[in-house]
Amino acid sequence: MFLGCYNAIRRFLHWGPLTAIGIIQSITVMTIYMNSMWWPSHTSLWALINQTVFVLLSLGTGFYFVMASLTGPGYLRLKWRPAHHSADEQLQFCIVCGGYKAPRSHHCRKCDRCVIKMDHHCPWINNCVGWANHGYFTAFLAFAVLGCIHGTVILGSSLYVGLYRDWYVYYGHLSKVNVKLTVSSLVLCVFNIGLAIGVVLTVGALLVYQVRSILNNRTAIEDWIVEKARFRAERNEQTFVYPYDLGRWSNVKQVINFTCRPVGNGYEWPVVEGCDQYTLTREQLAQKEEKRARTRTYTIVRPATGSWFPLFSQGPSVCLSPPLTDEPRIKLEVDDIVRVTRWRKHWLFGEKLQEPTKKTIPKRIRGWFPRKCAVEYIELDDDDAVMSGVPPIYENTNKKDV
Repeated sequence: MFLGCYNAIRRFLHWGPLTAIGIIQSITVMTIYMNSMWWPSHTSLWALINQTVFVLLSLGTGFYFVMASLTGPGYLRLKWRPAHHSADEQLQFCIVCGGYKAPRSHHCRKCDRCVIKMDHHCPWINNCVGWANHGYFTAFLAFAVLGCIHGTVILGSSLYVGLYRDWYVYYGHLSKVNVKLTVSSLVLCVFNIGLAIGVVLTVGALLVYQVRSILNNRTAIEDWIVEKARFRAERNEQTFVYPYDLGRWSNVKQVINFTCRPVGNGYEWPVVEGCDQYTLTREQLAQKEEKRARTRTYTIVRPATGSWFPLFSQGPSVCLSPPLTDEPRIKLEVDDIVRVTRWRKHWLFGEKLQEPTKKTIPKRIRGWFPRKCAVEYIELDDDDAVMSGVPPIYENTNKKDV
């Protein structure tokens, strides 16, 4: 228990959560300060309601943010295995965690653990969004958007009245000249309006995405799995049925409730008729098998620095067309062997092959690296090798993949 609390607090004391809390505090303090001049709470009942609503929205934003970060997504137990061992063959095995992945669980390379019903890793809470904190995270998004819309209205109105203060005085509207702007308050007001509008746009877009996810009972990772599953089914003239779509209202109740507490145990899930607990995991295994079938082996002929923008080592063309993902870039040396599974015009994604030791299993090194650094290995039959005059193992080629 103590170790869990320590890890949660240590995770919270990170640039992501601290920056987000700083933004919330900045908008809150400046809005309350400007509102105290623009529409003081003691002037009328509506003024009191206005300020009370904003303060409640701000407190709600902070509370649900902290709960989403500290609660965490819910991690699968290390070395987990289903109660019925016959189900092992229907599940993926996680080498890092030393156990099987429960249905809807995925390994997060940043948390270094298997996460129950993982949606995505959020740098602002410095944690994953998953089964245990999905409700808190969604509530945080909703309160943040509503609070920043309210704050933008107050700050914008205060700024307008403050800038036109002389006009109101000239025409005798003395009841509207309460806002007095100094240089510092003007700069801070404009700055926090920008922050609030930025939060509304970015967090609002994420809220829309999360609402869609909840209505469909499908995480961001499962969206990608289902897209590939439907493509595979259409190719075979079949229909893929997503097992967890229980209907809109039932889907909502899986995440949204008054307490924001998670529903169920995170290991077993209600499914639609005709499906079982392992319908989606079997599809994942089939997709993994196809992925292995199209995997190609490359050898490194030029060092890869692991830089996101290797301008000096690879040139501008590589930097101007990076893969649009936050997946890591890996460092490679000459003669390293990499199993490649994804291709871009100037980048490759793969896993570096490593020799296991007797005591430990090396940590998997997977990520993107510049295509110029590698050439493909093609295995030759003995007869082809004799005809080509090279040893019957591999032949280097510079052939590009599609």
